[in-house]
Amino acid sequence: MGSYSPTPDPQILRPDIGRMSPPEPVRRVRPSWASAPATYLLVGINCAVYLAMVANHVSFLSPSPDDLLHHWGANNAGAVLIEGEWWRIITAMFVHVGIIHLATNMWCLWNLGLLAEPLLGSAGVLAAYILTGAAGNLLSTFVSRLWHYVPGDPYFGPVGAGASGAVFGLAGLLIVLLKSPRLPVPPLELKKLRRSVIYFAALNLVIGLATEIPGSFVHIDNFAHLGGCACGFLFAAPLVPRIGSPRELFTVRRRIAVGSVVLVLTLFGFYISKF
Repeated sequence: MGSYSPTPDPQILRPDIGRMSPPEPVRRVRPSWASAPATYLLVGINCAVYLAMVANHVSFLSPSPDDLLHHWGANNAGAVLIEGEWWRIITAMFVHVGIIHLATNMWCLWNLGLLAEPLLGSAGVLAAYILTGAAGNLLSTFVSRLWHYVPGDPYFGPVGAGASGAVFGLAGLLIVLLKSPRLPVPPLELKKLRRSVIYFAALNLVIGLATEIPGSFVHIDNFAHLGGCACGFLFAAPLVPRIGSPRELFTVRRRIAVGSVVLVLTLFGFYISKF
């Protein structure tokens, strides 16, 4: 009779050790940008616009108002209301007045965006950035029309640019969403997190108001900040965070939020145009 060699059990390592459990599956670590693509996309667009400005001989530290207004889409009440250049309400939120302005805004956008994107989804962050930034620029345009209107001047009022209106919008939105009991975070930690966002918004509003003191060499568009923050509250009102809520419910509520804000901004823009 010939010899017989049974097929070894692949789970047996050695007779004296016994069975070895199957190896743990290797978990792939997603790159950080993959967990918050909208945030990184927005930061990338802002940086790309700034690099394009510098490549076209705009000052690295202090671009002139003329460059910002006539070549790079900054906001200006006269250009919007008299020249009809309403696209500036959007483009201005991607234009920055020098490297320091860009760096501070992108640092804030990155931190708030990474916090907001798990709660809103990538589409929600993109929508919130555009809509709250537009709200800030619309309010700034309205106030400039009230305070700086000069008959016959097609470019009356200050030149405004930057992502800070949208950054304040994300802050306002987070202040509301981080109050949600649906989030799987210990209440004490959630309270601390929400309080830090409130402190961020309050501190920056105070700093902005300080620039209104006569003789200040820095001008901050506080009404863009206020408009963005108020729009963030409005955007968040119908929402529940994506974390801890059924996908269908969250999607419907996000559509309601976007639709409501678009309607309000459209009506406000129409009012400004007829003012």
